[in-house]
Amino acid sequence: MTSVVIAAHNEAAVIGRCLDALLRQDTGDALDITVAANGCTDATVNLARQRGVRVVEVDEANKAMALNRGDLAADGYPRIYLDADIEVPPGAIATFSVVLVTAGSAVAAAPRRRVDVRGRPLIVKAYFAINSRLPAFQQGLFGRGMIALSERARGRFERFPIMVADDLFLDSLFSPTEKISIDSVEVVVAAPWRTSDLIRRLVRVRRGNAAMRRAGREGTVSARVRDADRLAWLRTVVLPRPYLAPAGLVYVLITGLAAVLARRKPRLGNDWARDETTRLARGPVGE
Repeated sequence: MTSVVIAAHNEAAVIGRCLDALLRQDTGDALDITVAANGCTDATVNLARQRGVRVVEVDEANKAMALNRGDLAADGYPRIYLDADIEVPPGAIATFSVVLVTAGSAVAAAPRRRVDVRGRPLIVKAYFAINSRLPAFQQGLFGRGMIALSERARGRFERFPIMVADDLFLDSLFSPTEKISIDSVEVVVAAPWRTSDLIRRLVRVRRGNAAMRRAGREGTVSARVRDADRLAWLRTVVLPRPYLAPAGLVYVLITGLAAVLARRKPRLGNDWARDETTRLARGPVGE
C-alpha cells in the first residue's frame, strides 16, 4: 500500500484539486493519504475531510513538523511526499510504486518537472528558461513538489529536521545511483506571477538551503548536503545554447539580488513564507 503525505498550510485554493487527482489514481491497491494541516485558518481541513482522507492537525505553521506528524500516521510504502499545489497525473502513483521495486539500486524517485510560465512577465520567463535547464533540477529530487521513497530509503532518517529545505535534505541522503527521475510522469509547477514574488521565493529557498548546508557541515543533520554549483547556468546551459545569453543575464541579476536579500535577517514566524499568487484561480493548470 502506497502512502502519500501532504503538508498543508492554508491550501484551500488547491487542496481539493490535489486530493481529487490522487483519489482518481488507479493503483491496484489501497492508497493511504494523510493531510498534515499545520497552522490552518482557512477551509483546508474541511475540504480534506470531505474527501475522506486522514487529517492530522498541527497548531504551528511549520512544514517539517507537519511532515513528521504525517509520517507517524502513514501506513505504507512507497512513501510519497507531495506538495498541496501539485496535481498528480493519471497513473503516476502506480508508476512510482513499480519503479521503486524494479529500478535496481534506485530507492528515491521524482517526476519530470514542467514549469508553467504562461502569462508571466518576461523576466520570470527568462529566469525559468535557465533554471529549468539546470542539471540540479534534472538530476536532483528537489523542485518537483513530489518525492517518493522506498521503505529502505525512508529508513535512512528518523525525522525531518525542523528546517525549511526538506527536499534538499532528502536529496542529500542518497547517492546519484540511488535517485531516479521518472520521465514518464510529469508534474506542472506554477511559476510566480510577478517578479517580486519570484525574488521572495528565491530568498526563502536560499536561506533554507544555506541553513541546511550549515547544519550538514556542523553534523546536526545526518546528511552531506550538496554544494551549490554557481556556474552551472553558464557552463551547462548558456554556453551550449548561446541564444539563451540574454536570459542568462536576467538569471544572474535575479539570483544575485536574491543572494543579497537572503543575507538580511528574516522576519520571525515566516516558516511558510511563499508565493501566494500561484494559489490563485487563474485557469486549470497545464492548459
